Amino acid sequence: MIGIARHTDYAVRLVLHLACLEPGTCVPISEIAQVRQLPVPFLRRLVAPLVNAGIVGSVRGSQGGLYLTKRPEDISLLDVVKVMEGGVALNHCVDHLEGCPFAHHCPVQEAWHNVTRDLEESMSAVRFDQLARRSHDHEQAHRRQTRVERLTVSEA
Repeated sequence: MIGIARHTDYAVRLVLHLACLEPGTCVPISEIAQVRQLPVPFLRRLVAPLVNAGIVGSVRGSQGGLYLTKRPEDISLLDVVKVMEGGVALNHCVDHLEGCPFAHHCPVQEAWHNVTRDLEESMSAVRFDQLARRSHDHEQAHRRQTRVERLTVSEA
């Protein structure tokens, strides 16, 4: 099976959670974990790469939490995948041509390259504002399970 790692799936769900909120809303990791049914320790490890990439911001302290630093329409699924996975390549030869002596004349390498490019283009077209709009019913199902007060970034 070709797929993403669990930490990438969790990072996408974390960003989606923030994208579903009002702009500037800052929420604790514990809320995201509870609502999205994700383990808190695992989520904590995902924050630093997302903060370093400028996708998520963090406020420390008892009133702290996470918030999006960009508008959801400016964040693509590819952005998060690149942060968490280091990029997209369906075969090692797509990223490392020097690793294969036949790479420049290999029809299979060309096929891997084209499929990788198509996958990147597809993931780049998926924006978190679109996902947030499509997840309304999903979000409401999660919200019924938990009611949590939130602060905006300016209040924190």
